[in-house]
Amino acid sequence: MKVAVFSTQPYDQASLDKSNQNFNHEVVYHETALGEKTASLASGFPVICVFVNDQLNENVIRTIAANGTRLIALRCAGFNNVDLKAAAAAGITVCRVPAYSPNAVAEYTLGLVISLQRKIHKAWLRVREDNFSLNGLVGNDLYGRTIGVVGTGNIGALVARSFQAGLGCEVIAHDVVENPDLVSIGVKYVSKDELLRRADVVCLHCPLLPDTQHLINADSLKTTKPGVVIVNSGRGSLVDSAALLDGLESGHVGGAALDVYEKEKPLFFRDLSEKIVRDHTFQRLITLPNVIVTGHQAFLSREALNSIADTTLTNIAQFEKNDGHVEKSNIVTAS
Repeated sequence: MKVAVFSTQPYDQASLDKSNQNFNHEVVYHETALGEKTASLASGFPVICVFVNDQLNENVIRTIAANGTRLIALRCAGFNNVDLKAAAAAGITVCRVPAYSPNAVAEYTLGLVISLQRKIHKAWLRVREDNFSLNGLVGNDLYGRTIGVVGTGNIGALVARSFQAGLGCEVIAHDVVENPDLVSIGVKYVSKDELLRRADVVCLHCPLLPDTQHLINADSLKTTKPGVVIVNSGRGSLVDSAALLDGLESGHVGGAALDVYEKEKPLFFRDLSEKIVRDHTFQRLITLPNVIVTGHQAFLSREALNSIADTTLTNIAQFEKNDGHVEKSNIVTAS
């Protein structure tokens, strides 16, 4: 099928080209993001392939539908950037990659926590300046500390298991569905309020829904322990960034590790080093010594990229072969 790929990075094209040797789709790559000003680029393509920061609102959906698009293939798990009701009304199928490599995100999350707790990010900068003093680099052991994991799907379950069985932490979790395998190794499920109250480190791995938006906010932070560490490698809008900054500056929050940010769309996946970033909350966050921010790269492993490419192109092939039908678990519909 003819496929227009938006928000293409070199690593996207490399993995998609490699996988496409097994499918022979006609793929055209665009570096630009999909939005109202660029929707015309999808004209004549029955399939468009998009990523997390592409904009698929009602206006974009109408434009691409009028120009022949019948399938939106998300090369990611999240779909909050797609107006699903508009897609359904336009007769456009939406599919995604629900589980590409949970190990990639889980391992990255552990790396963020360990780096922050042992101040590895600060030590790395010092050594580059030939400063080998250890003053100010005293960290904290994770062994015996209480780790709260919000959301125990594929990624959250791996994070919980790693902290509990691997590092000797006490793990408490919150989810609408309990994972019996985690319970069997000693993970305890508690209410969200109890988790926030007890955890030394809070790791966020739940989906972004109306009731989880700004799960970490000014009120919820008041219930946390002094010195709590907030870790978000899930969805940016799970955290009210201004409230987190206030908590860090007051000293109540002991640290934060963020791979996602609620207003990341104009920032992430591009080089802005020669420009002025006018997001003052973000700029203040990245200056704090007890904060690590990375640019939405937790998913970025070779294994994950290959899995994303294979699943995405398989979804497209199934759509073509089966008269518009894709594996049910990969379809996204409006609830």
